[in-house]
Amino acid sequence: MTLFTTPTFLNLHHLLRRPNPWGGRSRLRNLRGLAKSPGWNSKSNLVITHPTLRLMEACSSLCELKQIQAHMIRTGLINHTFPVSRVVAFCALSNSGDVDHGRRVFAQIEEPNVFIWNTMIRGYSRVGLWGEAFCLFGQMVHGYVAMDSQTFVSMLKVCEQFGTISEGVQIHGMVLKFGFGSQLLVVNGLIHAYVEFGFLHEGRQLFVESTQRDVVTWTSLIDGYGKNKLPDEALKLFQEMVEAGIVPNEVTMITVLSACSQIGDLNIGISIHEFVLKKKINLTVNLFNAMIDMYVKCGNVELAREVFDRMGEKDVFSWTSMINGYAKCGQLELAHSLFDGMPERNVISWNAMISGYAQSNRSEEALALFNQMQAAKVRPVEGTLVSVLSACAQLGKLDLGRWIHGCLVGEKRVQPSTKLCNALIDMYAKCGDLDMAFELFEKAAARDLVTWNSIISACAVHGHGKQALHLFERMQDHGVSPDDITFIGVLSACSHAGLVAEGRQKFEAMRLVYKITPKVEHYTCMIDLLGRVGLLEEASDLIRSMPMKPDVAGWGALLNASKMHGNLELGELAADNLLDLDAGDSGIYVLLSNIYAKRKRWEDVKKVRIMMRDGGVKKAPGSSSVEINGMFHEFLVADNSHPESAEVYSVLDNVTLQLMSEGYVPSTSRMMDFPEIGHA
Repeated sequence: MTLFTTPTFLNLHHLLRRPNPWGGRSRLRNLRGLAKSPGWNSKSNLVITHPTLRLMEACSSLCELKQIQAHMIRTGLINHTFPVSRVVAFCALSNSGDVDHGRRVFAQIEEPNVFIWNTMIRGYSRVGLWGEAFCLFGQMVHGYVAMDSQTFVSMLKVCEQFGTISEGVQIHGMVLKFGFGSQLLVVNGLIHAYVEFGFLHEGRQLFVESTQRDVVTWTSLIDGYGKNKLPDEALKLFQEMVEAGIVPNEVTMITVLSACSQIGDLNIGISIHEFVLKKKINLTVNLFNAMIDMYVKCGNVELAREVFDRMGEKDVFSWTSMINGYAKCGQLELAHSLFDGMPERNVISWNAMISGYAQSNRSEEALALFNQMQAAKVRPVEGTLVSVLSACAQLGKLDLGRWIHGCLVGEKRVQPSTKLCNALIDMYAKCGDLDMAFELFEKAAARDLVTWNSIISACAVHGHGKQALHLFERMQDHGVSPDDITFIGVLSACSHAGLVAEGRQKFEAMRLVYKITPKVEHYTCMIDLLGRVGLLEEASDLIRSMPMKPDVAGWGALLNASKMHGNLELGELAADNLLDLDAGDSGIYVLLSNIYAKRKRWEDVKKVRIMMRDGGVKKAPGSSSVEINGMFHEFLVADNSHPESAEVYSVLDNVTLQLMSEGYVPSTSRMMDFPEIGHA
């Protein structure tokens, strides 16, 4: 293996140059308030009879520990290896301990044994002081301290948390040098470390070469395949494990269910669930949660709810998974009912609800929940703001979007990221502030494909076709390859700007140059482009030659073009197809009626109205909204409900008079078609 080396000395110079953890002002944190973890003495199988040490084992606070330690100093018990090791263990590993105090105790031990060294390394690792753990290990190397398998396993865990593979490779070299390469505990640690870093080949090679394998060995590799987005390989390895006679545990099954979630195959998921029950594997809360998550991601929220209801003990993840499942399938009332019944909520729970409403185009409810979240003093994270900004974009709430940008992102209460930047660009563009969208785009520290797609689409929406095409070229100059979403933006830009030649060229290049198969959305953009400029026959030929069935948007584009250019025959064709797809859409009838009215075919206008009446279709009154000082004001046609309606209509009448004085003649076709709607 090219990665595996046997260095004569562990090269951790950049870490060993850190300040000596035994001297200088302490930078270590107190451990109070850390998340629950196994107790500091939970794995001890010792039979302790000494009364002081028995008190030590029952110790539950740092204050008690210091009293016991003082007694041990007075009686001289502290000078013995085992008693002092228990003091160090409490300080380093207990939720009530203090690593800083443990460091001072450790510094007073003349010849600490390997257990005490290992305990301090685990203690540093436990509170995230990876540099101090490396520094302590370096002292073991320099001092020729005899290490054991636990030393290397602990250091491999530190390497995983520290985030670089190079130190892990060097630890592996020392494992081989000192003869620990055949110990199962160490092999398992090495496999886990390599797959965590994505080095599956090296992890698999260790697995193959190992003369011993237990459930941890198999589970580590299965988990590695799952985490590296190779769920098929993970399930295949699980099958081999079962055939080899290895009995999986609950951790194994959690990794297997996670792999199944990635594939999204409900039948496999059900069979895994049945396997768990058949083998009577311990049904922990985490395993139940993995089942719920699997069923949700496989699209069966009913089975997920069955598992949820059968759970004796539920945690916040259990509730959140169910809420997320209901929200994703659009059952927001059920999701909200569960949300209201949660015994405790975390930010992920709030995110699931806010995201569910935003993705279901129920933006008002999404923003209302965000306000409740703020009132509950729950600090939002990136995912929260992305959903809220999406809701702002849908509603055009620019003031709230600006507040999020300035207060939460600008002041770094939530760390800015590429994803959050993309959401801000999209929000500004959809709320009409294209200049700010461009400013954010140009200042972005990093741009991904979504960033480029967002700004190209923004240009398309605002009619800046040439600028969108320029950005498309810049994007490729930066080494970013377009996808199908990019071409929707590019073709839409060409359509809005009437760039026929450019649109045709990009549509052809999409297939021939970029090897992207056009979808129905791309054909719709081309139909809209051709129809807008009056090339109705070409648009008609294109919609008839599509390799897939045209949707409402495609026929709608053709109907709108027919209305613009007065082509009755194509308009009737488009309307017939649209009514087959969605007979309840009043807009279809209105457009067809306007085409007839333009030709003065009043009998056909009347027939359209009768069709609407018989079908129970009602024309929704037109409305518009305006944001003033952060408040939205909505107006319907002939609406008098606004408290300042008189002033509004007075201004409108003045504007109309001025327009008419300049030669403007208002269109009355819609009033003719639908006189019951009235006028503004």
